[in-house]
Amino acid sequence: MTPPPDSKALYLRLLGYVKPYWRMFALSLVALVLTAATEPLLPALFKPLLDQGFVAKDQDFIRWIPILLLALFLVRGVTSFVSTYCMAWVGSRLVMDLRGAMFDKLMTLPTRYFDQNPSGQLIAHLAFNVTQVTQSATSSLTTLVRDTVTILGLLGYLLWLNWQLTLIVFGMVPLTLWIVRIASTRLRGLSRKAQQNIGDLTQVVDEAVGGHRVVKLFGGEEYEQTRFRHAANLARVFEMKRVAANAVYEPVIQFIAAVALATIVYIAAGQATSNAITVGGFVAFFMAMLLLFAPLKRLTAVNDQLQRGLAAAETIFTMLDQDAERDSGSRTLTRIEGRLSFRDVALTYPGKTLPALENITLDIAPGETVALVGASGSGKTTLANLVPRFYDPDSGVIELDGIDIRDIRLQNLRSHIALVSQDVVLFNDTLGHNIAYGTKRDATPDEIRAACVAAHAWDFIQAMPDGLDTLVGENGMRLSGGQRQRIAIARAILKNAPLLILDEATSALDSESERHVQAALDTLISNRTTLVIAHRLSTIERASRIVVLEGGHIVEIGSHADLIARQGRYAQLHALQFSA
Repeated sequence: MTPPPDSKALYLRLLGYVKPYWRMFALSLVALVLTAATEPLLPALFKPLLDQGFVAKDQDFIRWIPILLLALFLVRGVTSFVSTYCMAWVGSRLVMDLRGAMFDKLMTLPTRYFDQNPSGQLIAHLAFNVTQVTQSATSSLTTLVRDTVTILGLLGYLLWLNWQLTLIVFGMVPLTLWIVRIASTRLRGLSRKAQQNIGDLTQVVDEAVGGHRVVKLFGGEEYEQTRFRHAANLARVFEMKRVAANAVYEPVIQFIAAVALATIVYIAAGQATSNAITVGGFVAFFMAMLLLFAPLKRLTAVNDQLQRGLAAAETIFTMLDQDAERDSGSRTLTRIEGRLSFRDVALTYPGKTLPALENITLDIAPGETVALVGASGSGKTTLANLVPRFYDPDSGVIELDGIDIRDIRLQNLRSHIALVSQDVVLFNDTLGHNIAYGTKRDATPDEIRAACVAAHAWDFIQAMPDGLDTLVGENGMRLSGGQRQRIAIARAILKNAPLLILDEATSALDSESERHVQAALDTLISNRTTLVIAHRLSTIERASRIVVLEGGHIVEIGSHADLIARQGRYAQLHALQFSA
């Protein structure tokens, strides 16, 4: 298990994101220091006010006191506003930059990372955890700088007034630091668990909202409510543990301070009776001691904020430190024929013992349509996912036009591949933007229209009130299944990639929709090297060749007629489907 990062290293790395805004940050710190530096001036004014004003009856000096008080609070008001605004500005920039860096990293992470990390956790990192770091980088720092300077200023003034009494204050420092250190470890662990639980909570909500139809149809409301309440209760438990830990050590520290204060008052009272200290000096000393309580309390409370922020920073930097997809390629192909070759390819997923693919050797000619069939878990989708390098094989080589695909730049390789699957992904945007997506976003209206016509989608698009400007809703919820499929096909036609992967693109459609989608697919497949992942064998009878997979191995290859005549595994699968 990797040990948690050092707090200092974490904090310094976090401050690295503040560096571009150092001017605003520095202005805030200067204003903070000025605000804190004025704190000892208030008790300092009371000593001469009492000694020279009320005791010595110096009327000229008394007239200056209101002016000095107004000037003091005017300076404090201006510097406080500047420090608060500038630090909030830096904090908002920090959150924006971290969110941008996290999202940029998400776009480069391999498919395996998304397999292993629930979407709810990733959303929580971006939406919630990242906001916690501002407590470390800005809010906590504000408190640390302001209150540290305030305490130092007050202690300096106390030393100047009476160094013997002030030494008692210093006596409580080592014990206070020891308590804070113990509390820091406890609070960091609790904050880490609480932020993990927020991800779990988000995941439950995401699944319940996304699958609300299944929840309602199968009567899962009570189950989902139980899951949510369990996650919500865990969030409450972690929060209460954090509050309890915080609530225990704060009073302890304050009690230590109170003991020091009581001792000082007792000794000071004795000094006053022997005229070792004036009335003004005693009141000023006592006021300065009382003023120490507020910054001391804030400094003890800031540890909770700091540990929450550092726990969030751990999570964020763990994600940012993930290895991006390996892109060792150096070649860029402008045009390809579409010849695919698999040479003794094998792959075992992390955490699995049985290989998903083993000893796969297959040659696919340019323009050939090859169907992959087999029972669930036989390796069909895994084999197709190796072509765009969503996964890399553990051994063996995959070649495109005789070139190892690992030698081709990743983005360039994928620019030659289009995908249409049964799980159509549409974004909550217009039809036009869903079709002209990514690198094709600058396509002309005529090009988009031609792709829609070829995909048999133009008729229903024209019938919509806003045409291509119609918003499709979350994942195309405002479209029927057949319409979503045809939009995906139009997107693939517009891309005009020479390699095509079809993942059961006609499944779960009614007869009329399937007829339109199949006609669109016939247009799409023409003159393209195509891998078809098939569950319904009736849809691939016209494929050039059919590859039958079982347990990650190729067990048969041939045309539909050849395989039926062989009476092997394909014939068994075919008979099972058509006898049902």
